[in-house]
Amino acid sequence: MDAIAVHPGEPDSIHLREVPKPSVSDIPDGDGVLVEVLHVGVDATDLEINEAEYGKSPAGDDHLIIGHESLGIVREIGPDVDELEPGDYVAAIVRRPGESIYDRIGMYDMTTDDEYYERGINRLHGFLTEYYVDREEYIVKVPTGCRDVGVLTEPVSIVEKGVHQAYEIQRRMKVWRPKRAAVMGTGTLGLLASLVLRLRGIQVTAFGLETMPFKNGELVEDLGGRYFSVKERPLVETVEERGPYDIIFEATGNSAVAFEAAEHLGRNGVLILSSITGGERITEIPSDKINLDFVLGNKVMFGTVNANRTHFEMATGDLSRAVTQYPGWLEELLTHPVEGLEEYERMMTLLKTADNAIKVYVNVKQE
Repeated sequence: MDAIAVHPGEPDSIHLREVPKPSVSDIPDGDGVLVEVLHVGVDATDLEINEAEYGKSPAGDDHLIIGHESLGIVREIGPDVDELEPGDYVAAIVRRPGESIYDRIGMYDMTTDDEYYERGINRLHGFLTEYYVDREEYIVKVPTGCRDVGVLTEPVSIVEKGVHQAYEIQRRMKVWRPKRAAVMGTGTLGLLASLVLRLRGIQVTAFGLETMPFKNGELVEDLGGRYFSVKERPLVETVEERGPYDIIFEATGNSAVAFEAAEHLGRNGVLILSSITGGERITEIPSDKINLDFVLGNKVMFGTVNANRTHFEMATGDLSRAVTQYPGWLEELLTHPVEGLEEYERMMTLLKTADNAIKVYVNVKQE
């Protein structure tokens, strides 16, 4: 069968290769699930792996099959599989357990191991292939009604983890009912953060660079939120007009924005950082003021990355609610389809050059 792979450590090594088709018997304990891949979303992570910024091959291989945002359909199950059956739509969890105490209790997304395991990213093959096999515990059922947007499960899970952790942290408050949120950035993650927060009844104001008319901004307003270009309305002005923000979800990829946001977080507020910033940017910030405000205002700032099964299940639940509450909205995010694994060069070109892309995804198999 075909797969899209790279040679980790070698820039621009992406290629199509033939690999053996897996079998449920590859999982010796009887809980294996064979999944035929339908769609795979791709993002900057795949681009950066091909640029040799990070990523490792599985032990014994010289290549890594990439792709970590999957939707597939179950084709065969092992004798000890209980909750899945052939014909189910499913998404696969990306991070896998290592050796730390957190890995052993199912919180492998919080591992303290120096080496970690992620399908399609590090030491485990990903999903840009025709079939994969995995244990039932790492596969999450996607409701049939979400079949057309189920490829968004993994990115939604990242948002779910951030929002869930914010509420978990604020259990210290005994009572915490956030009313207003700012979302910094309106790429895929920023739009999905706007969605998840709106589904919780929170007022959302999203910020981006582009001025209206702008599709991403219109999508925020379709949710009942507000969109502002920072070129026209900086964050501080909206704080003065609308009151302080209880939650700020930062998803711009720009560390300077993260610290600007920290200046405008409300008392008892939570700043969620989701950007991966690998550069060497140096930013001058009013550090004394930020420190003082965080201390006196009982504020919290934390980073979030990856997700575990709990967050994937939250994601499928919110996808179902979104399909009902905002019909057609999620489909608007799937802007740039790529037809077939053999079109991997076009896939990479879209990731690099499609300025208006929200989500690039590969149609591996058409039902």
